[in-house]
Amino acid sequence: MQSSALFPNASSSYLGPQGEPPLSRTGYIILSVIMAIFTGPAIVLNSTVIIVTLMHKQLRQPLNYALVNMAVADLGTAVIGGVLSVVNNAQGYFSLGRTGCVMEGFAVAVCGIASLCTVALIALERMFVVCKPLGLMTFERKHAVGGIALSWLWSLTWNLPPLFGWGRYELEGVGTSCAPDWHSRDPGNVSYVLAYFAVCFAVPFVVILTSYTRLLWTLHRVSKMDCLEDGAVAKVELKVACMVVLMVLTFLLSWLPYAALAMLVVYDPDVYINPLVGTVPVYLAKSSTVYNPLIYIYCNKQFRKYAVPFLLCGKELWEDEVSEGTTVMTANNRVSPA
Repeated sequence: MQSSALFPNASSSYLGPQGEPPLSRTGYIILSVIMAIFTGPAIVLNSTVIIVTLMHKQLRQPLNYALVNMAVADLGTAVIGGVLSVVNNAQGYFSLGRTGCVMEGFAVAVCGIASLCTVALIALERMFVVCKPLGLMTFERKHAVGGIALSWLWSLTWNLPPLFGWGRYELEGVGTSCAPDWHSRDPGNVSYVLAYFAVCFAVPFVVILTSYTRLLWTLHRVSKMDCLEDGAVAKVELKVACMVVLMVLTFLLSWLPYAALAMLVVYDPDVYINPLVGTVPVYLAKSSTVYNPLIYIYCNKQFRKYAVPFLLCGKELWEDEVSEGTTVMTANNRVSPA
């Protein structure tokens, strides 16, 4: 059974001149294995973040709510998009039909954009806690819950339109997964893709970049004041800098190729993109479900304290140390590790 039987109006992009599939059977198996390598750890790591939070009351703090929310969104992406990609690539075609394509594309897009927005929310949280741009403000449970609700509402707002005619979900890459249709020349679809790119990629990226730039600048100024002995501030600043570099690089690695491909197709609808080349950005975007928990478990002292022993059945790899995740600013603008 080939994808042409499932999508009679959209199959030509996924079949060669003689009607052959874009990849050999071996190629599909390799893609299935690659996706499994990302999906397995993503499910384990994100489940770990959720489970240890439920197990330990100490972790149920407002600043950690966003981290758990991101784990929930990434887990949804891994379970729905990752597992289905593994299965469909193993079969060599998309096996769920047109309705399944729309459902998979919608569910993965909602979870993916919610995760992306949560990364931006975490950046804002860290900036408000450390830099205090609005003065002495306590980040409370209501702020965390409001931010989480906004991330899902934002994602739903921009992923529901294809279900009602503005844009649509279609096969992508080698035809084994579905996403918003970047290829259609219909003016309505093009306008949707442009709006989707602006609010679901550009806005979160600007928030992340602006927030972490402000955070680094604040820590740099405090370190110049030499307000803590033994270079403690410098150590905090270095750790935050490393985390910021990791955040921005993984954001760009995961999402920039996908966004760039979409914009290229919109700008030049006649451009030919090999299906395999078109699949790479898709997998990079889905790989963020692995990077996110790794970065935050490592960079957040509280989660690391409980998550690592949970994963290793009680064994601890790192000793406790100052973490930027627990760094706060006092009323005198001095950095204090919580």
